[in-house]
Amino acid sequence: ARAAMDRDAPRTPVKYYPRAAPSPGSLRTPEPASCAAFSAAYDYALRTPEPVSHRGAHDHGLVTPRRAVACKPSPVRSPEYSDRLIPSRAATNLDSGLALLEAENEHPRPNGNVASPRRADDENSLAYTRLLRDELLGQSPPSGSSSSSSGFAREGAALQTPERSRGLFRYRASPEPADDDPLALRKLRAQRAEPPEAAPRQARKVEKTPFRVLAAPNLQDDFYLNCLSNSPSDVLAVGLGRTVDLWSARTGKSTRLCDLGARYWCTSVAWSPDGAQLAIGRHNGDVELWDAASRRKVRTFGGHSRRVGALAWNGYTLSTGSRDHDILHRDTRQPEHFNAKLEGHAQEVCGLTWSPDGLQLASGGNEGSVCIWSARGSGAAQHTFTESEAAVKALAWSPHQRNLLATGGGTADQCIRFWNTCAGSLVSCMQTGGQVCNLAWSKNVDELVSTHGYSSNEVTIWRYPTMTRVATLLGHRARTLYLALSADGQVVITGAGDETIRFWKAFPSATRRPESGLRAGPTSLSRTIR
Repeated sequence: ARAAMDRDAPRTPVKYYPRAAPSPGSLRTPEPASCAAFSAAYDYALRTPEPVSHRGAHDHGLVTPRRAVACKPSPVRSPEYSDRLIPSRAATNLDSGLALLEAENEHPRPNGNVASPRRADDENSLAYTRLLRDELLGQSPPSGSSSSSSGFAREGAALQTPERSRGLFRYRASPEPADDDPLALRKLRAQRAEPPEAAPRQARKVEKTPFRVLAAPNLQDDFYLNCLSNSPSDVLAVGLGRTVDLWSARTGKSTRLCDLGARYWCTSVAWSPDGAQLAIGRHNGDVELWDAASRRKVRTFGGHSRRVGALAWNGYTLSTGSRDHDILHRDTRQPEHFNAKLEGHAQEVCGLTWSPDGLQLASGGNEGSVCIWSARGSGAAQHTFTESEAAVKALAWSPHQRNLLATGGGTADQCIRFWNTCAGSLVSCMQTGGQVCNLAWSKNVDELVSTHGYSSNEVTIWRYPTMTRVATLLGHRARTLYLALSADGQVVITGAGDETIRFWKAFPSATRRPESGLRAGPTSLSRTIR
């Protein structure tokens, strides 16, 4: 009876849950099978589970699944693939693809007739991006477009392949945006226009009258003499015939340094670089060396047979030029009268000056030639310039540009010339209209001052290299034969045959350059051996 009840009792069916089929278009990793074909791994159809037979009445619901029937392998051999797929992009137009993506982002697909707030924000963002692109990059949208209907979010607009942009190097100007373009309300980018002409440089104001005038009796009116020199401590030495006087700009007092006696008179004076000693050239060819502090004569140099009208210092070396056509180098520390003689002029040497670096000496002669001598050379001139048609007394080295020498000619020449002493070539020449007696460069600005004789007797300030007149100073009633600068480089001191010495505020003060704060290290190029 129990067995009959068991047979009649309803059995709870065993539920089978078929495996979910992969979504169409996705790859599914195939299950391992003993002889499954490679193509079966990509079968996307849903499989119905096969019915399971029950073994007996005493089975407690545990069913052993039916073993899979072995199938024969497919005769077609499946291809072997690697684990990654690297497509070939040889035939792909990347520019068009990127342009389509950009156009799709700029033209979103419509989601309905009613615009959502997010869609409005996207349109505003696109409008702002377009505005920046137009103003900063010059990519203007088509004329006549508006902020609402400019094509930022056209409904149902078909994507079109953008036109190929022009090359990187544009050889024509881009069209300017229309006046009615709402995106061109503010001209952020610079307009293409001609640069404004530079404003003419205003001339620096210079006082036309001297602020001090000193009487200088017996100041010689001789073109070939150099009887005025200013020391680094602003002590002015003036040769007044047979005497030499000193005038201090700090105290305003004048003292008598020496009296050469009845047989001699002064033809030139020059301070040493430290301002401790004064060299005095005499008309008989001797050169005296005086100590300024003790006001006593240190020694007397010989060697010249005629008057010494030009003196120039280079450290402890004193160079003297004479009417006997020779130039002598004297070491003031040695007992010899001179240690070198330079012969290159055919007439009197009336101008001498050393370059700021002390490597070159420039000399001017009455025959109109200018000689450049090397401090390390043997005895021959490096360069000889013969372009001047008159005596060359005015010589000046530029403190701002190396190897730049300015020279001035006499009455028959009246020109200021600039020379490159390294190459031995003429840089420029300018006609002044008067006898050039002296030249001096300003150490504060790139300007120079010239003094003139017949027939203007003026003092002129020039701006280099344009050689435009900054100022013309008038006041001397005779040839302005003597010239010196103050220690700070602002005051021009002139002397003339009218026996007066005038002080002019001609140059500005030196502009202080900000210090970089860098110090010379062991590998710095600014360090020297000594």
